[in-house]
Amino acid sequence: MPRWVRLPPGEAPGSAIAEARDVLAGGGVVVLPTETLYALAADATNPGAVDRVLELKRRPPESPIALIIPDWQAMIPLAWPPPPLCLELLKAHWPGPLTAVLQARGRLHPALVSEDGGVGMRISPHPVAGGVARALGRPLTATSANISGHPPPAQPNDLHPEIINGVDLVIDAGPCPGGPPSTVADLRAWPPRVLRPGAVKL
Repeated sequence: MPRWVRLPPGEAPGSAIAEARDVLAGGGVVVLPTETLYALAADATNPGAVDRVLELKRRPPESPIALIIPDWQAMIPLAWPPPPLCLELLKAHWPGPLTAVLQARGRLHPALVSEDGGVGMRISPHPVAGGVARALGRPLTATSANISGHPPPAQPNDLHPEIINGVDLVIDAGPCPGGPPSTVADLRAWPPRVLRPGAVKL
């Protein structure tokens, strides 16, 4: 069973963020809240950690895993810059539930890159998800904490037992807002192409 950390309403998440950072730095997998749903977070630069996420989710290889990045600078080694108008769109919606698909560069785990070379990423406004990414200083996997084909969890009580038993830490901050997941948009050209409608209306 994983360690389970509960955050009472209004409590600063500093200690939970530090614990998650240490688990992730050691190659672990953490369930944490985001601005929409609970997610499976792993250090996206650690191939073994990404493999653990894939095994937990039973995710098909043709469905790439998106990332939560700590800040704008983290985008530079991961992807080529978007066109200027797409960059303005990102400035209007980041931090927020808009996953931008950009042209990948550098060495990334194959599960993070689509067949046409795209990598999806966003900056999370959630104090835990965003805080953990900044504390680690590296991109996190940002896939919902469910087995593929099962409903994504908006609260820890919705987590599948196999997910619970397969992770190292659960940060329980109560219910997430739920609703639609992040909007996924291909921003490699203007106008952008919405790949998955979601929380941000473009």
